[in-house]
Amino acid sequence: MKKTILYTVLILGSLIFLYPFIWMLSASVSPENEIGNLIFLPSKINFNNYLVILDKIPIAKAFINSLIVSGTITVGVLIFGSMVGYALSKLEFIGKNLIFYVIVFTMTLPFQITLIPQYILIVKFGWIDSYAGLIVPYLMNAFAIIMFRQYFKSIPQDLIDAARIDGCSELRIIFGILWPNSIPALITVGIITFMTSWNEVLWPLIVIRDETKMTMPQLVTLFAVGGRAESQLGLKLAAAAMLALPIVLAYLIFQKYFIQSMTSSGLKE
Repeated sequence: MKKTILYTVLILGSLIFLYPFIWMLSASVSPENEIGNLIFLPSKINFNNYLVILDKIPIAKAFINSLIVSGTITVGVLIFGSMVGYALSKLEFIGKNLIFYVIVFTMTLPFQITLIPQYILIVKFGWIDSYAGLIVPYLMNAFAIIMFRQYFKSIPQDLIDAARIDGCSELRIIFGILWPNSIPALITVGIITFMTSWNEVLWPLIVIRDETKMTMPQLVTLFAVGGRAESQLGLKLAAAAMLALPIVLAYLIFQKYFIQSMTSSGLKE
């Protein structure tokens, strides 16, 4: 009986969370006059909204831009985050704990505090309307550093000492030994970083003005609020569905590793 009640509550909770997304997909292929009825199954399925979006805005180019930006940021965060996490967990040097506490402290700061100084630096470097302006500021991530530090702490020191005796460099230890033993942490950091960078809107709106360089969230936002959707809710929902689909697919593919890392040694001290 307890299991029945538990699963019933979980199923109801899942339906509550899934309902807006399922309705969004259904409404995006529904006739415009039926969207306000909040029904799951439209009387007629019509993909015209998606065709209109492809015709009105360069959504395919924006999708490629988002893949380039989010993919590069994700790879950079995995590389640099694991390097810093390794140093803070396995190396001994003066000020190690202080550096860690400073990194934790940066997570408490609102991003608005660094927004203006960061923009001034981008202008000085001449990175306005460039991929560098979108990518470089996000290559270092405090969450990734903490995640890797905690995960690497769970790996026996004897393994690292044996690698050093065999002549492995510190970089080879990180990428040749620790990475293969930290797949859940890598995937967790990768998914969260990719999702965060993919959904970023404010920073691209500030540094990108050229439509050919715009990311997908930026272009969809301008499409929805800038008048091109012509107040048609179906077009806005179709654009939102196209924006959300890659993230949903990525999570469905890697959810096993994500849950495994969040519930195991990835968050242990």
